[in-house]
Amino acid sequence: MTVAANQPYFLPYLPYWQLIDCADLFLVCDDCAYMKGSWIPRNRILVNGKWQYFRIEIVDQSCHRLIKDTRVADFDAANKLRTLWMAYHRAPCFNDAYEVLEKVITCPERGLSDFLVNSIRLICDYLGITTTIGFTSGVPGNGLLRREESIYHFCNYLGADTYVNATGGRALYSPSEFRAHGIELRFLDTRAGAYKQYGSGFVPGLSIVDAMMFVPREQLREMLDQRVLSYE
Repeated sequence: MTVAANQPYFLPYLPYWQLIDCADLFLVCDDCAYMKGSWIPRNRILVNGKWQYFRIEIVDQSCHRLIKDTRVADFDAANKLRTLWMAYHRAPCFNDAYEVLEKVITCPERGLSDFLVNSIRLICDYLGITTTIGFTSGVPGNGLLRREESIYHFCNYLGADTYVNATGGRALYSPSEFRAHGIELRFLDTRAGAYKQYGSGFVPGLSIVDAMMFVPREQLREMLDQRVLSYE
């Protein structure tokens, strides 16, 4: 079984969904500390040809609180949806994408983890991703461990023989150390390229929202497959 894991983010960019898609089980890391200034409550969308933050507000942000114990502040859902409408209503795939994003934004959950996982599940459905979604907090004793010790623990507990990490993990994790624990470590490298936005240029690194607005679902599915899993 192949497992991947990451913190839950608000409408993250395409490689996050590639990571989910390449695993049999994706674990949401909800039992680690909430990090101020992280991508957990925000991402970037395209507004008038430039990127702009699109975010949710957090109640009493604290790095001393776990993600699963953090709450989303009440917000004006209509105003956030208006922001998306103003930014993308002329995009070719607006109607289909907006229908999904409306369900994301109007989610009544105020637990941060529940709110974000709702959006993850909705967008997985839209993208045709069938990976099972779980929580690291559901693995006994996981919250007491950090970094690679946590990964060894939940992989062994779940019977996983392969763990896939985003490419940034190359600076943190050793394939030989993973093999010593009976786990094959692989790194995901995205090969998904530019797509047509408004105008002639391309603004990279935006939320999945942007890709959903401009790229038909069938083509988005093909973009998910534009990836390489390497061992080093």
